[in-house]
Amino acid sequence: MAKGYRGRANRCFRLALSRVEKALQYAYRDRKVKKRKSRAAEGVGGNVKLNRKMLADLACNEPFSFKAVVDVVKMTNK
Repeated sequence: MAKGYRGRANRCFRLALSRVEKALQYAYRDRKVKKRKSRAAEGVGGNVKLNRKMLADLACNEPFSFKAVVDVVKMTNK
């Protein structure tokens, strides 16, 4: 798993173990953060509330409209 790492982390077994463990911790944490951010994006716009089901449907059927919604959310989060 440490094949693409730089420096000694891909050659020394001990360092590779610690790097891989840390990478797995980051992956676990960031999966939770990704879900948290998508849930925060549900409350899009002023009075319009979009839930995950509506957003998924919009992404499948109207990709350009979904991109516009995503751009609005990105602008408001900055």
